[in-house]
Amino acid sequence: MNVKGIWIALYVDGTFYVIDNTCPHAGGPLGEGKLAEGIVECPWHGWRFNIRTGERVGNNAITVACCPVRIEGDQVQIALPPSLT
Repeated sequence: MNVKGIWIALYVDGTFYVIDNTCPHAGGPLGEGKLAEGIVECPWHGWRFNIRTGERVGNNAITVACCPVRIEGDQVQIALPPSLT
């Protein structure tokens, strides 16, 4: 999903979560990865990230940006963090 020129990945796992769509390993599209129990796996090389925290599974020093999400009526509102703008 493209928001103001920024590629993000939107997940619904009981609630809405948004993270940077680009895997820091090789730029893979995280939004195309498999999601299971709050963990998304990059489809290119298998790096896995927690969609709640952005931390890489097994190495929390590597992260992707997480975006705060709120629901207002029927709108999903996303706040892009400075690291993505």
